[in-house]
Amino acid sequence: MPLSEDEERILNEIEDQLYESDPALAREVSETTVYTHPLRVLKWSIAGFIAAAVVMVLTLSTSYILSFIGFLGMLGSALSLERNVRHLGRTGIQQAAQSGKGSAFRQSFGSTTAKMRERFQRGEQGRP
Repeated sequence: MPLSEDEERILNEIEDQLYESDPALAREVSETTVYTHPLRVLKWSIAGFIAAAVVMVLTLSTSYILSFIGFLGMLGSALSLERNVRHLGRTGIQQAAQSGKGSAFRQSFGSTTAKMRERFQRGEQGRP
C-alpha cells in the first residue's frame, strides 16, 4: 500500500532532520544492509583461508605440527565461509555483485575489455 502525500512529507522531514543532526549516522544507515556483516566476514574468511594455506605449505617440510595448525585454520575459515555464504543466499550475493564495490570492479574490467575491443576493431579496419 503506497504512502499518502502527508506521510511521505513527514518521512522526508524526519530524514532531513536526521541528516542535519547526525550526518555520520545517516550515511551509515543508508550504506548498511542486512548483508554488510556477512560480506565482511566472508572477505576475512577468504583471507584467513589463503593465509592458513600458505602457512601449511611453507611449514609442511619443517614442522608437521605447524602444518596441522595451518590445516585447522583452513578448515575453520572454510566452515566460516560456507556458513556466511548460506546466510547471504542468492539474493545477498546478487546484491553484493551490484554494490558500489562490485560495480566498480566490473566497470574497471569492462573499460579494459572495451579498450581491447576498440583496438582490435581499429586493427581490423586498417587491414586490406
